[in-house]
Amino acid sequence: MNPEQHESRVTAFRESTPGSGVELPYAGFDTFLKREIADVEDVSGADAAVLGVPYDGAVSNRPGTRYGPRAVRRASGWPAYLSGYKGGLTNIRTGRQVDFSALDLVDCGDVPVFPMDRETTAESITAHVATVAEQGVMPVVVGGDHYCTFPAFEGFAAGSSHDTVGLVQIDAHTDTTSESALFGEHFHGSSTHHIAESPYTDYEHVAQVGIRGYESPGFFEFAEETGLSVFTMRDVEQRGITDVVEAAIAAAAADTDAVYVTFDIDSVDPAVAPGTGTPEPGGLSASQALSVMERLGTHDAVAAADLMEVAPPQDPTDGTARLGAYLLTTLLEQRFAH
Repeated sequence: MNPEQHESRVTAFRESTPGSGVELPYAGFDTFLKREIADVEDVSGADAAVLGVPYDGAVSNRPGTRYGPRAVRRASGWPAYLSGYKGGLTNIRTGRQVDFSALDLVDCGDVPVFPMDRETTAESITAHVATVAEQGVMPVVVGGDHYCTFPAFEGFAAGSSHDTVGLVQIDAHTDTTSESALFGEHFHGSSTHHIAESPYTDYEHVAQVGIRGYESPGFFEFAEETGLSVFTMRDVEQRGITDVVEAAIAAAAADTDAVYVTFDIDSVDPAVAPGTGTPEPGGLSASQALSVMERLGTHDAVAAADLMEVAPPQDPTDGTARLGAYLLTTLLEQRFAH
């Protein structure tokens, strides 16, 4: 049988069999939302490009986030399946019609990482994210531990040629440690410090949501002196998540060219999302986390995003990865799929 005959039979089957074009969530390749694979140097024209970073060499507690990108991609197969199966969707939470066919999304696979070489891994992340940003495409990075946000932020800022980029950080921890006697200057607790010290921003353009647990003595004085906007979980409880997110995006977007969103899954309560390396009780609910992404996705200033610290080995139910997939899907949906 020649290739033309083979292709003809496949075409005939697909055209004559209803449902043959719908891919089940557990079938096919695990790309984000079941989208096409693209070379990182050839994404021009897309709305957004997904990049995985399977690296957890900079954690201070439980490992496992190296498996995050694969798990989040796999979990994203469900909304992709629903969209194909139903031919369009209504988001019951928002009441809005969702057209995923309007979202031009590609998946560039995972960037090369070097498990025993943090510096080279960081260079790889920066280069790949910059290459996406240079083409006018929104980078969506799936980690990986939270240190990866620092090189990803630099890559976006450099590639997009923005002078000043704001940061909205959804997190249990501030990641503002400048140096640790045990972990040194570069680990997942120092990423925001390095971002604020970079040429592209400072603490006055950083807004954090969901902060709780413990920080260094004098932290609130540090925040006031540097201009860091901190919205703790107590603020969320007292003011409501919508008001807090509005204030955070306003602070990060003021006098900046664009905003980078980083969502650490440990911002969510570990009773809901246990699959993370440094869990802190008393965090966001799943509903609050989705509300964060709903609001951020509607803001024109948001031009890059990441989801970090999903550690599948810590959650045998896959619920953490599932929530992570829905969070990124919500952001992209609000931004591009209406």
